[in-house]
Amino acid sequence: MNVAVRASKRKKAETRPDPADLLAWYDRHRRVLPWRALKGQRADPYAVWLSEIMLQQTTVKTVGPYYVKFLTKWPTVEALAAAPLDDVLRAWAGLGYYARARNLHACARAVVERHGGIFPADLDALRALPGIGDYTSAAVGSIAFDLPAVPVDGNVERVVSRLFAVEQPLPAAKPAMKQLATALLPPERSGDFAQAFMDLGATICSPKSPACGLCPWTEVCVTRARGDQEAFPRKAPKREGKQRYGAAFVVLRDDGRVLLRQRPEKGLLAQMTEVPGSDWTHDFDADTALDAAPSFKVKVKWQKLTGQVDHVFTHFPLALTVYLGHVPRGTVAPKGGRWARIDGLADEALPNVMRKVLSHALDR
Repeated sequence: MNVAVRASKRKKAETRPDPADLLAWYDRHRRVLPWRALKGQRADPYAVWLSEIMLQQTTVKTVGPYYVKFLTKWPTVEALAAAPLDDVLRAWAGLGYYARARNLHACARAVVERHGGIFPADLDALRALPGIGDYTSAAVGSIAFDLPAVPVDGNVERVVSRLFAVEQPLPAAKPAMKQLATALLPPERSGDFAQAFMDLGATICSPKSPACGLCPWTEVCVTRARGDQEAFPRKAPKREGKQRYGAAFVVLRDDGRVLLRQRPEKGLLAQMTEVPGSDWTHDFDADTALDAAPSFKVKVKWQKLTGQVDHVFTHFPLALTVYLGHVPRGTVAPKGGRWARIDGLADEALPNVMRKVLSHALDR
């Protein structure tokens, strides 16, 4: 490559990205999503907020059916606020990160109580609502109200890191990336710009094998010019959480019911439904596992099932040994427990780890 060509490429890579190029690309290629307003229509703040909470740490493909289910059951923020929390948790089961569901319900109630059921068109007021931080307030504010804000999610971070070759690793680089993204904000169409940024990262600037030839900013991307775009964003080494162990007890009653209970109000999987079990610890003693088994007036013969249930939480991996027991029809549930129909488990607020436990015990 001659000097003139290299200089030309370097000059292009040093040119500032033009938001108009991204908006023009978005007008042609915008994704059709259940919660996204059609071109020319005003976005519904409730739909935007609901989808953004669901999309945190979850993929668009996974969220779609849950979003439709929620909107069918609770078509307005007032309806969601009036729903019992247990119903919301049951509908959320399977989406993970269950604190989001509790915050979702608390936020709906706050919108009704503080703002008469209308989401405020103000970034500070949005940020003051339960479960809404900088990202969600920027998303709702820009998309629903066209406020001047850029919601910076993982897709946007990836685009920005490659455009400007941000060498600082995540998560330390988050403030710098937000500043760079905000600096690109056009004077108009904030909502479209936010969604265009997200779409670009989701469909073109993918983690592996990005389609740089289709990117509206390919000529001004620093890492594209260097050829090392897949090395970005830089990430700090991830620390693995220490393995934890425990026991889970699946008790079946002869009338087709299984023993369930509710987890504590605070902590991991708070207020979700579970089968009885031990604490989850690093030094779990399998020899004393049955000490944590639920007690009944009748004697239960526990069967230790082969294999184990493995599950990975955000901060640690978990391995559960599952014990299966049977009790006769009419057996009273121990304090804090209740009997649930096995054929109705799909409607219970069971986190994924508990669904794995029940599947391990019942599918045999």
